[in-house]
Amino acid sequence: MTRLHLFEAFGIELEYMLVDAETLAVRPEADEVLRAAAGSYESEIERGRIRWSNELVLHVIELKTNGPAARLEALPAAFQEQVREIEAILAGRGGRLMPTAMHPWMDPATETRLWPHEYSPVYQAFDRIFGCSGHGWSNLQSLHLNLPFADDQEFGRLHAAIRLLLPLLPALAASSPVVEGRLPGSLDCRLEAYRGNAAALPSVGGEVIPERVFTEEDYRRRIFEPMMREIAPQDPEGVLEEEFLNSRGAIARFGRGSIEIRLIDAQECPLADLAVAALTIAVLRLLTEEHWSGQRAQRALEVAPLARVLRRSIARGERARVDDAAYLAALGLPATPLSAGRIWRHLAAAVRAAGAIDDGTFGAAVDTLLERGPLARRILRRLGPDPDRARLERVYRRLCDCLRAGEMLP
Repeated sequence: MTRLHLFEAFGIELEYMLVDAETLAVRPEADEVLRAAAGSYESEIERGRIRWSNELVLHVIELKTNGPAARLEALPAAFQEQVREIEAILAGRGGRLMPTAMHPWMDPATETRLWPHEYSPVYQAFDRIFGCSGHGWSNLQSLHLNLPFADDQEFGRLHAAIRLLLPLLPALAASSPVVEGRLPGSLDCRLEAYRGNAAALPSVGGEVIPERVFTEEDYRRRIFEPMMREIAPQDPEGVLEEEFLNSRGAIARFGRGSIEIRLIDAQECPLADLAVAALTIAVLRLLTEEHWSGQRAQRALEVAPLARVLRRSIARGERARVDDAAYLAALGLPATPLSAGRIWRHLAAAVRAAGAIDDGTFGAAVDTLLERGPLARRILRRLGPDPDRARLERVYRRLCDCLRAGEMLP
């Protein structure tokens, strides 16, 4: 099999919630939507450049590129077309799609329904071992970004760059400030929950930031092997595979030659999702080209300081304080503490100067993210400090409208 080289193509996966059009409560009927489109219960169907597929729970449906896409510019329209098709099916059933990374008042303990068809033994194993009726499992939607590598040398460069950027992603993309009708104070409650998903088996998720491993051999020795040893007593039949059990914020998939980034919250519409992806890819490209720092400096950064930046970004988004001198230096910045938002503006300016992003397609959306803050910040401005259920419904109905229309929330 011919392997793709760095940044030759991209895989994009977007997750959306199925909700009741009247009440906005979750509706566990992704299997019925797929059946309406395919004529039978299928876990995945092809729709031109995009595929529809199931997820762990029945109230979430995933849209993803039908194989690696060489360019991002046509993808917002392609994903938006599929959103319209699913909305048309749901309209006949009294439903609609809701964006963002968490349902704002879902109770996962009572409303979780696992996918019951193909692959259900895998989902049942996850549920038995980890307990999937929780926010970090059943109430989350994200953008998964898949980036290729052709060999060990490319893997090492890409993994080093991704580790460096992961801590800043919530400052750009957080969209989950509400849990069970409350404002806990964190901008990215999805990632707060995600961090604790596998607490009972620490090797499965680690510190979310992947370890300093830059070859396949080291990755298998330091990440996969401890993880599989720890899970073995809980999974004697070996149902859970290492590449899918791994719950770090970026996971290596050596079988298909890619790294999947999992720390990006789902946004309000495909244009916003793809703008986040485009900016992320452009920054990673410059990092692998050693635009701000060399490979040695990037690879030297330990997990602990990166995890500290990540925790701050999860809590405070673009207002998170970043003060680690080595981390700032690796991004081409002086040792003076900066906000995560200021760092993103620095990175975006370099990307634009290098012509590494299509401003015609993504420029306005990127400007909204940089100037108005991540979606979570814009949601909070509309909700106010102590929103009641009526206000929550108004704001999240507006977000549903944004998804249907393909528009960003100002």
